[in-house]
Amino acid sequence: MQHIHLPFGGALWQLSSSPCCPVLRSRHSLSTLPFYSITLWIILGVLMCPCCVQCLIFKVGILGPWNCDPYYAKSLPAIASRLAVGRINEDFSLDLGCTMDFVILQEACETSKALTSFVQYENMVDAFVGPTNPGYCNAAALMGKNWDKSIFSWACINYELDRVQGYPTFARTLPSPTRVLFSVLRFFSLANIAIVSSNEDIWIDTAAKLASALRSQGLPVGIVVSMGNNDTMLEDTLLSIQNAGKIKVIIMCMHSALIGGEQQKSFLMKAYDMGLTKGQYVFIPYDTLLYSLPYTNTTYFPLQNNTKLRKAYDAVLTITIESDLMSFNEAYNMAKRFGELMVSQEPEQVSPLFGTIYNSLYLLAKSMHNARRAGKWFSGSNLASFTRNITFSGFNQNIRMDAQGNGQTDYVILDTDGWGSELYRCFYVKLSLDKVLFAGTYIHFPAGSPPPSDSSCWFDPNAICTGGVEITYVIISFLCVILSDLCRRRIQQIQLIKGPNRILLTLEDLTFINPQLSKRKITLEDLCDSKSYIEEKSTGERSRSVNSMATATHETSNVAVYEGDWVWLKKFKEGHFKEVKQSTTKIFTKMKDLRNENVNPFLGFFTDCEMFAIVTEHCSRGSLHDLLRNEDVKLDWMFKSSLLLDLIKGMKYLHHREFPHGRLKSHNCVVDGRFVLKITDYGYSEILETQKAPKETPPPEDLFWTAPELLRDPESPRKGTYKADVYSFAIILQEVVVRGTPYCMLGLSPEEIIRKVKKPPPMCRPTVAPDQAPLECIQLMKQCWSEQPDRRPPFDQIFDQNTERMLNTVNTASRMESTGLPYRIHVNISTVNILRSLNDGYKIEVRGKTELKGKGIEETYWLVGKSNFTKPLPKPPEIKPGHHSAQTPLRATTTDLAPISISQLKQWHS
Repeated sequence: MQHIHLPFGGALWQLSSSPCCPVLRSRHSLSTLPFYSITLWIILGVLMCPCCVQCLIFKVGILGPWNCDPYYAKSLPAIASRLAVGRINEDFSLDLGCTMDFVILQEACETSKALTSFVQYENMVDAFVGPTNPGYCNAAALMGKNWDKSIFSWACINYELDRVQGYPTFARTLPSPTRVLFSVLRFFSLANIAIVSSNEDIWIDTAAKLASALRSQGLPVGIVVSMGNNDTMLEDTLLSIQNAGKIKVIIMCMHSALIGGEQQKSFLMKAYDMGLTKGQYVFIPYDTLLYSLPYTNTTYFPLQNNTKLRKAYDAVLTITIESDLMSFNEAYNMAKRFGELMVSQEPEQVSPLFGTIYNSLYLLAKSMHNARRAGKWFSGSNLASFTRNITFSGFNQNIRMDAQGNGQTDYVILDTDGWGSELYRCFYVKLSLDKVLFAGTYIHFPAGSPPPSDSSCWFDPNAICTGGVEITYVIISFLCVILSDLCRRRIQQIQLIKGPNRILLTLEDLTFINPQLSKRKITLEDLCDSKSYIEEKSTGERSRSVNSMATATHETSNVAVYEGDWVWLKKFKEGHFKEVKQSTTKIFTKMKDLRNENVNPFLGFFTDCEMFAIVTEHCSRGSLHDLLRNEDVKLDWMFKSSLLLDLIKGMKYLHHREFPHGRLKSHNCVVDGRFVLKITDYGYSEILETQKAPKETPPPEDLFWTAPELLRDPESPRKGTYKADVYSFAIILQEVVVRGTPYCMLGLSPEEIIRKVKKPPPMCRPTVAPDQAPLECIQLMKQCWSEQPDRRPPFDQIFDQNTERMLNTVNTASRMESTGLPYRIHVNISTVNILRSLNDGYKIEVRGKTELKGKGIEETYWLVGKSNFTKPLPKPPEIKPGHHSAQTPLRATTTDLAPISISQLKQWHS
């Protein structure tokens, strides 16, 4: 405000410095002024009346992150503003009394910096179109109130701004997005919402304000989360939504994939990979609510060029402003054709936010026109209040404001047809009628129908919603749930110690033995020579054990007899257990349910005499670690492949059951009497973690199988990760290939190896010569021990892509067995070549042509003996006519020769 001293009557007058709001004030009453002074001031007041004198230029600031966000820059704010201002100044239906001009104002992408820059724009403009960041809308509106400058914004979702008394200079240029979303969600009866944002401040703040606004409407917003900046964080985000429960709608606060938004594209594709786009959720993009997305005869290249994104987008419902005059592309091309837009960009290269900027400026001009006609100054509060009852033709749609200044512009719900790259209008959202109307095309839901509806009470402002159930029933149900849970826990406690499926075992259940180590080698981690006794029992089975075994106790032996079978006890160290926690018994139950031929079954948990141990089947061949170091066992590549295939199948099963191992190493892969590999020690680390057992630092040589990311993180979970298990498999693969300890070829100490693995570069890994294994095996090994966990293939992929050769061997052996004869070993030419290459004196006879299922007719052979093989062989029956392509082989006993199988071939070769 300027103070101007005038000599008339000694009065001090104030003249506003605003170009549009001249105001006269005097410190003296007019009655005290001389007549000529009064006359002069009357003339001056008439000249300064808004109908006679107006500002020369009314400048509008267009606020936005035009420099720091490339997707906002695609809206061409300067071009859109120039087009709107040019048309406004040439529109004879508008009586502004001045010329409108604009200036592009940069808004920082960080909310704090954006607010700082906004403060500096106070004296640069007469009104603002913006902000675009809801994070500082409240502060900007309060400053606008203090400056008496209008704030016209399409992006401020903050519901508090609707209070005219608190924010008199604020006006919305679009209907509130919350209002539009509420209408759509009410129509489909979907209330439970998750909101996901990208990582920029503008979208994080948008998500927070949207959640606040929806909650103010009574809707349950279950989770508000930022999606992170890598694949792991993205997966964690989707898992958190999955685990939240009841979520039906996922609102995505980020740039739309249809205009090139990479983060929404990644989000939808990851959701597709995780199976979350099959109809259980409805995905709604938020940013399309802010502009008019073209849809008539429009092909979206991001969908056309990406099959996965196109399939994922079938789960997306796109809500956007209706193009009731023409599409955005048509309006843009028309302006170019008339020479109003001198730009090279085609409409497909421009964000439809272009039209929103245009409409906001035109709404401001209409408000100025109404204020001038009412004889009001162009103050911020006046311009905000004169947005009521306005209707005009916007860039490509009709813009309507009601008597309260709320937008009534129509919206549409768009959807794909499930396989194409076009969007079709399915429903109108008529805000003036507060209805959603069918537009002629049905929505294509991936599951054939929308997710199950929520209770309608969520959308009733006068109801307290309990999900459609009376509060009395809720209380009764809650009490019933508590009672049933108590009963269930009691039943589980009884089942843990009694019955055929009991888990907690005591000395009454086990008979400890000292096996004859000279005949049955037991080489698992903790086994040592021991002398003990057997407690005599009255049962026949245990009496038989007493007669054949030396005595042992639970303190000196890890081997026992349980229900007639040998079992192995994996003991926990003292101090790890004082009592078995309830949460630990859940792990036992989960372990008990695991059933796979390549997973050593969990039989129970021994807890007696202050000793705690996991009880599993006893495998007489010891561990894979010991087998590889037993020079008496010959291991050719077929034998190794079979062992590795067992390991892959076992780990694949564990991971399918959501059971990471965490301690996978060759010591924890045991081999039974049939040379079948089984994985053991699973669940051990998870039990320690649940029991809160103190962490111990293992010796460096025990860390060879541990993934580098776990070595670097002392707080890493004990139960391990899926990717870390794949790394451990790679180290075991190296052991099997070279038949040596991990890193045995490097000549480094264990401490030095672990130090190098933890702190690359260079990356420290074992080296395997190309002639030691097939190239595919070496490539698989390198993939599995990749430094980046995301690059390690899951066991599903390892099994599908890398076991074809192994499976072919197994299938061939199965075919040979099914076409064999009793007491004869049936082999094909591949096996013959292998046996002859060994030069061990195998005796082979030609059988003749044999039809093998799936392989046609091949020459096959009988393996009839071996030089220097002294054990007695059963005499096979003579081949009768018609048995040349024999059927129905007999299973052999431990002393008979039967049609050959993989396990028997292992035994012969060993």
